[in-house]
Amino acid sequence: MSAQARGHLAMLTFSALVAGSFSLGSMAANEIAPSAITAARFLIAAVIIGIAALATTGISRSAARAPWRYLVLGGLFGTYFVLMFYGLKTAPPVSAAAVFTLTPVMSAVAGWVLLRQITTPRMALALSVGALGALWVIFRADWQAFQAFEIGGGEIIYFWGCVAHAVYTPMVRRLNRGEPAVVFTFGMLLAGCLILTLWGWSDIRATDWANLPGIVWLTLLYISIFATAASFVLVQFAALHLPAAKVMAYTYLTPSWVILWEIALGRPAPTALVLVGAALTAVALLLLLKGENARAENPVTPT
Repeated sequence: MSAQARGHLAMLTFSALVAGSFSLGSMAANEIAPSAITAARFLIAAVIIGIAALATTGISRSAARAPWRYLVLGGLFGTYFVLMFYGLKTAPPVSAAAVFTLTPVMSAVAGWVLLRQITTPRMALALSVGALGALWVIFRADWQAFQAFEIGGGEIIYFWGCVAHAVYTPMVRRLNRGEPAVVFTFGMLLAGCLILTLWGWSDIRATDWANLPGIVWLTLLYISIFATAASFVLVQFAALHLPAAKVMAYTYLTPSWVILWEIALGRPAPTALVLVGAALTAVALLLLLKGENARAENPVTPT
């Protein structure tokens, strides 16, 4: 299997894993402060990834070069997760997942600014179709709501988190200096944990950790192990082998995965009209994954 094929497989797995954080996160969002649960997830994920790094590639001293890189990446992803939980306090899981699918468009812009990665006409068409599908779900297939541009407060908050996520993807490729994905992830998680602990210390201290509802602990363990530790490695591996827009293209599958999660958890499925928007996002993914010419991919060697 080629490096690019492994990158695509990594992102397919990522889309399935990250979808669970929307459904579970919406159930726990009002039970704990966003900064507290995010700091805890970074700490747990850092321990897991640190052990994995020591057991596989090892952690060399050279990985500590320019530690500011980890602070930048940790700050970006920490911002994304905190704003995600703030958004999930009011935004429905499927709607939040639709907002997440806007990140490929933003990532394509960031990829051009940071890496000069070119978006081809086919990619532009796919991104447009995906954005249309996302807006369809966000506005719940309500044309009047779209005309009035009535977006929920939770969706707006989460949108700004997605901006941070979109910048993060090309930044991984820009800042990596040859470190293995697992080592680079470990450094970023440590930095993110430090930033979040300092930022949310008052919320962390105020949290009654011993008496949190079971759903909070279930969500924390899931997002730490699957939606943070595993996903970070998958995204960083894919970002080293695929253009930023294609890495984030797999977010188009997220609403569909979330719908399945919602049904599995016994929650109401979206209306048939909303499902049309989810289908459009899947079409966008297929368009993006059709062969592009090598020049358009414009791969950049990590510096």
